[in-house]
Amino acid sequence: MLIIVAPGQGAQTPGFLAPWLEDPTFAERLHWMSVVAGIDLAHYGTEADAETIRDTAIAQPLLVASAMVSALSLFPHPADAFGKIGAVAGHSVGELAAAAGARAISGEQAMVLVRERGKAMAQAAAATPTGMTAVLGGDAEEVQAALAKHGLTAANVNATGQIVAAGTLEQLEALAAEPPAKARLMPLSVAGAFHTEHMAPAVGVLAELAKAVSTHDPRTPLISNRDGKIVHDGRDVVRRIVTQVANPVRWDLCMETMRDLGVTGILEMPPAGTLTGIAKRALPGVETFALKTPDQLDAARDFVDKHGTQSALDVNPTWRLLVSPSKGTFARAAGDEGDSLAPASTIGTVRSTRDETAVYAPHGGTIVEWLVEDGDLVSPGQPLVRLHPEGVSA
Repeated sequence: MLIIVAPGQGAQTPGFLAPWLEDPTFAERLHWMSVVAGIDLAHYGTEADAETIRDTAIAQPLLVASAMVSALSLFPHPADAFGKIGAVAGHSVGELAAAAGARAISGEQAMVLVRERGKAMAQAAAATPTGMTAVLGGDAEEVQAALAKHGLTAANVNATGQIVAAGTLEQLEALAAEPPAKARLMPLSVAGAFHTEHMAPAVGVLAELAKAVSTHDPRTPLISNRDGKIVHDGRDVVRRIVTQVANPVRWDLCMETMRDLGVTGILEMPPAGTLTGIAKRALPGVETFALKTPDQLDAARDFVDKHGTQSALDVNPTWRLLVSPSKGTFARAAGDEGDSLAPASTIGTVRSTRDETAVYAPHGGTIVEWLVEDGDLVSPGQPLVRLHPEGVSA
C-alpha cells in the first residue's frame, strides 16, 4: 500500500526548487502556477532567502505548487497514478495539493485557494502578535494540561511526543517559563498561531471563495487532517480544507489511518523530509521516500512500483462507490438492492472505540449492490455500497 503525502508550511528551504527548474517542462508548469498565484514562484523557490519565504502569503503557494508540479514529473501520465496510489494526505496547506492530486479539485483551483488562504492567514496573523512552539517529549496528559493552563491550543498533534502549541506571544512566554516536565520547547519560525481561533477571519474569506469551487469525488482516498477520516465527497473535502485553517491538524490520526490501511510505503513530495521523518518514528517498519531532487525520480518510480496497489476506486465509473471513513463496525441504515436513495441520505454508521461517523450518499442514487453486511468490521476506504445515479439504468 503506497501513500503519497505533501508537506506543510515550514518545510520550505532557500533554493530548494533550483535543480527542478533545470527541466524546461517543470519550469513551464511552475510558470503557469505563478500566473495563477500572482507571484513569481521560480524566484522564491531559487533566489529568495529564508526570511522572505517564511512569509505566509509566499510560503503557502510555493509549497502547494511545488508538490503538484513535481507530482507531474513523477507521474508523466497522471492517469497511471490512480492504479498505484492507495491514499493521499497533506499536512495543513499540503492538503490542497493532496486534494488536487486526488482530482477533487483542479490544480488551478488549488492555487487560487492557497493564494487567498495565504493572504488571509497573513492578515489574521498581523492582527495580534501570535506564534507557535513545538513541545517535544513529556507526558501527553501533562503537556495538554500545561497548554490548557496558559490558554494555548494544540494546533498540530503530529505524533506521540510531538505537539505544536499556538497562541499569543504572552501565552507562549508563560509556557516557556513553566514548561511541562521532561518536555523540550522549540519556538517555530512562523508568522502566527495557525490552526487556532486567531485564524477565524481567514475561514470567512475562504468560505465565500469556496462557494464557487466546482468539485469532484476524489479518485484516490483522501485522508483528512481534521480527524484522520477517509473523505470521498468532493464538497466535504473543500469544506474541511476551509475550516481546517482555524482548527488543529491531527496528523497523528492521519497516521493511524495509514496504519489501518496497511501502508507499506510513504512517499513525500518536495520539499520533502519532514513528514517522512515523523513516519520513521511513528510507523516503524514502513518504508519512506523523501523526494527532494529530480535525480531521485527514477528511484522514486521504483518505490512506487514496489508499494503501489490497485485502488478500489474506479477512475471512470458508471456508478458511485461509498466508502468507509474509518476503521470500525458498520451499522446499516439504508434499504435493499434496487431501493432509491435521496441526496444526502444516511446509509449507515461506522462505530469505533473513538467515535461514531455517519456515512452519507451525497448525490443519492439506486442501490445496486451492498458490499458489506450489517455488523461487519470495515477498514478505512473500504467500499460499502455501489450506487447508480438516478436515471442511469443498471
